[in-house]
Amino acid sequence: MEKKVVNPGLFASSKMLPKGFNKKKFILSYSVTTNPNLQEIQNLSKKQCLVKKYWPQIDKIKGWMITAETATFMKWGGLGVIASELPEAFNASFSERGDSLTVVTPLYLGDTKKKKAFLKDDVYVGAEQIEIKIKKLKTIDVPFFGEKNTLVKNKVDVYSGRYNNTNYIFLGNERFFSINTHKNNPPAQDGCYVLNEFGVNEVERFAFFSKAVYVLIKTLCEHKIEGLECPNVLLANDWHSGALSGLTKYFTVAQVEKGSMKPDLAAKIKNIPIVHIAHHLGYQGWDYENTSKILNSLYEDTAAMVFKNAKAVKNSNPRATNTLIVYDCYNQASCNFHLADRVVTVSKNYMEEVSKELGFGFDFRDILKIRKDHRGFFGIVNGYEKKLISPNKEKIAEVNKYFGCTNFQTFDEKTLDIKVKNKQEFINLISKIATDDAYRKKVIPLIDVYKFEDISKTVKDAARTPIICATSRLVEQKGYDIAVQAILNLAHKYEKFKTEYPIFVLGGAGDINYFEMLKKLKDKVAEIDKKKAQRIFVFRGYKDEFAYAIQLASDFYMMPCRFEPCGLTQMEAMAKGTLPIAMSTGGLVDTIEDGVDGFRTEVFFTEKRRVYGSNLIAQRLKNNENAYTETLEKALNVFYRHPKQIEQMKIKAMEKDFSWDVEGGSLYKYYNLLSLGHL
Repeated sequence: MEKKVVNPGLFASSKMLPKGFNKKKFILSYSVTTNPNLQEIQNLSKKQCLVKKYWPQIDKIKGWMITAETATFMKWGGLGVIASELPEAFNASFSERGDSLTVVTPLYLGDTKKKKAFLKDDVYVGAEQIEIKIKKLKTIDVPFFGEKNTLVKNKVDVYSGRYNNTNYIFLGNERFFSINTHKNNPPAQDGCYVLNEFGVNEVERFAFFSKAVYVLIKTLCEHKIEGLECPNVLLANDWHSGALSGLTKYFTVAQVEKGSMKPDLAAKIKNIPIVHIAHHLGYQGWDYENTSKILNSLYEDTAAMVFKNAKAVKNSNPRATNTLIVYDCYNQASCNFHLADRVVTVSKNYMEEVSKELGFGFDFRDILKIRKDHRGFFGIVNGYEKKLISPNKEKIAEVNKYFGCTNFQTFDEKTLDIKVKNKQEFINLISKIATDDAYRKKVIPLIDVYKFEDISKTVKDAARTPIICATSRLVEQKGYDIAVQAILNLAHKYEKFKTEYPIFVLGGAGDINYFEMLKKLKDKVAEIDKKKAQRIFVFRGYKDEFAYAIQLASDFYMMPCRFEPCGLTQMEAMAKGTLPIAMSTGGLVDTIEDGVDGFRTEVFFTEKRRVYGSNLIAQRLKNNENAYTETLEKALNVFYRHPKQIEQMKIKAMEKDFSWDVEGGSLYKYYNLLSLGHL
């Protein structure tokens, strides 16, 4: 690896970092100083990671959830779900005590062709087409680099509104929060992650978002704003708000040193504790080209001072010796991993994985291990509102109305016989989609399908025919290639299948290459047995009613994931009596009890290393493909030979409650963490 050298005197004559400084050879070294402010910056990472800072007494939580996504107004993944559901559950349970969580998020405006958001008078319609009445409270100035790479005071409008039982603060700025796409926007980038019409990418957008939140907090600490209360604890939701700790804890001290901020104001801001919620550590907010620009935007004329002293906690990784960059690249998550008061990830097992394995923890493995060893790093499983994911009459009525030819029925763990009827309904539905082209275009207009075939006459006994589905995104994480290999292994091994061959329904939105892989699966199985191939349905795209119908009818849900920090789809599936067949990784270990309410692999590997399971079994199975094939076969064996056991497992799965507010559950762990600093 090429060494990067920085001479401490390199930035001596500059208050900002030179353009492209990260593209030159430099070694990071830190001068010994007697200056108390510079000492504070140099020692802060060590102090935070070793949990040596006192957690303030918080009698009434007045917290802010700082988030780029919300399931209510801009959803792209699981981090949007936690951003909406955790505050709503928190406020429902604790508002009578005087505690509250407020959501702070950008006011996105524009149209990506898939996501559209607009403001009409005082009504904001978010990208999920939910309306909220909002009120403009103030306009603040947020210094950040503009088009000409100079600091510009960007106007940010601060709005407030209330949805359900939760207050929202929206931050509006046309340049940074427009979602109208640039002509060069990559096709896979959508929603709040687009390269927008002004050439602003996702990392620059969320660095600006962090800066805007900081300026708003500073404003509230200095002056009262009618309708807003200064927070006493912050939840930073993933890498998008990863710059926040550096702003509240570095920038304030640097401004005191420069004489532009009073010490008492700096103390108010930097003593607000920050809890960083880490979802998938593979997403960190990298931006090599804009490293200088973003750091100068965040720290202004103290950027060189902060950078020269931003010493990381001692660790064995030479790439992570500075808290603001990783090796030579701006990394949005890095600052919070080093400087946040606490770090949480979305399951206990994923916490163990990222603090042990380089393949999971990446450049932050050593830092997270230090935090875990000193009780500053916790794993809390994402909750879910069970009433929203269980089969419910209203949703099923909507699905029946949408398809026009189905009679799906509501069921629970006491009426699993109805699920069998739903299987037959789904077999009829997918056969109609296969044979009626006009109907297919009407009900799944944006979904590409491949050789759907009519199986309504060939399935003799729906009850004894397992339906196995996967409706996750078509991305590497979800392990569709592992699923393909397992299904091929099954087709080869059981050329003469004596019972009803399984029906596989596989697909989702995402990478076209994985769709091509699924198409090849169907063709390869057809070479083995055309009748088996008829029962393989592969597609690309997403339609909520279609995905809901698939889960409603399926017996099993495939999750051969390479990693899964928490996972929500297994919770959704289990609530519908659909048993997950999962890899033993991340939150899947915490949420699925093998042989009780689902099936998990006996071992799990990453980068050819055994991460989960015994060494003896690992030597026998050798890789994830073999481990997953064995688990798929095990699930089918139980289905065919022990139907009563499958029924009991489905009952257990449906009885399981992942609701936020279940007694002793995730919500109460967050409450303890926010108020006490520990679980």
